Amino acid sequence: MNKFIKILFLFIALNFQAQSYARAIVWKVSASGKGEFTNIQSAIDHIPVGKHDFITILIDAGIYKEKLFIKKSAFELVGAGIDKTIITQSIARDAWRCDHNDDWGVATVNVDSCTSINFKNLTMENSYGFENKVAVSIACALDTSKLKVVQPNGHQMAFRSFYATQLKFVNCHFKAFGGDTMSPWNTTDGMFYLKDCVLEGGVDFYCPRGWAYAENCSFLSHNGPAAIWHDGSLHENAKTVLVNCNFNGFDGFNLGRFHRDAQFYLIKCHFAKNMSDTPIYQVKTTNTLSWPGRVYYDGCDGAIAKNNFYKNNLQEAKGNPKASDINAKWVFGDRWNPLIQ
Repeated sequence: MNKFIKILFLFIALNFQAQSYARAIVWKVSASGKGEFTNIQSAIDHIPVGKHDFITILIDAGIYKEKLFIKKSAFELVGAGIDKTIITQSIARDAWRCDHNDDWGVATVNVDSCTSINFKNLTMENSYGFENKVAVSIACALDTSKLKVVQPNGHQMAFRSFYATQLKFVNCHFKAFGGDTMSPWNTTDGMFYLKDCVLEGGVDFYCPRGWAYAENCSFLSHNGPAAIWHDGSLHENAKTVLVNCNFNGFDGFNLGRFHRDAQFYLIKCHFAKNMSDTPIYQVKTTNTLSWPGRVYYDGCDGAIAKNNFYKNNLQEAKGNPKASDINAKWVFGDRWNPLIQ
């Protein structure tokens, strides 16, 4: 290849890279006015409906007192750092449902039937339980008694998705005092990936439906009878997998529970010494379970000696998987690779 052809190929390659970079869409949100938008919802609303190039929305550090409603796909929200970019609201689900027939708007971040959304380097907070320390009675139009007692440790969602799929969370903090803090719900085809995240709350504060994979995450129980929960009732293969995750909480906190068909895999997880000796358990339910009792462990440690319920039993899982085989690809198969985008 002569020198001219080499130069031509180099020019074409550089030009292609420049065009690819130019096609990347990046918007900035800054409350100070230094970006295209001063609030996050305005940026989300500006995303086109239908097919479009993937959009990155950069969010400056700060506290954004917004309730987000997301009905768009193929974009990412990227904060300035975990606990530096904070999206926060104060919402008690019990109070919300007194005036609304569904959960649309019950969380700080609400996601409808969307796909391919990334959340990175930010905090999603529902502050109700941190700000309200006692139970209150309120008028409740949609309750048969017309009165509702709202507890400080009731359901308080920081994140709630409905029929969304392919949601990715990296270096995010999901913060609430009550239950259902992080609720990605889609038993049909929900696929959820978490890495390097912090989750805290009350009962079932991490409660995915469908397929979920969490790696290097920390869980903190403030109250309630269980930290994690799963619903895989529509598909035998649906599962929630937690790899190299840490669990801490109040004295005697329970690890997890379920009342629908569920499938748990905990691989190389680390439990605080004050965790109870209660296994992940089935709640008394009228639901008919097709595949009960699917809870698997391998290489977990940390809790007191009597907590022997998490002894290695991965060989009992269908297909006899090895711990070294369990990763995001093992969970999602060929349907989604969260490591690409």
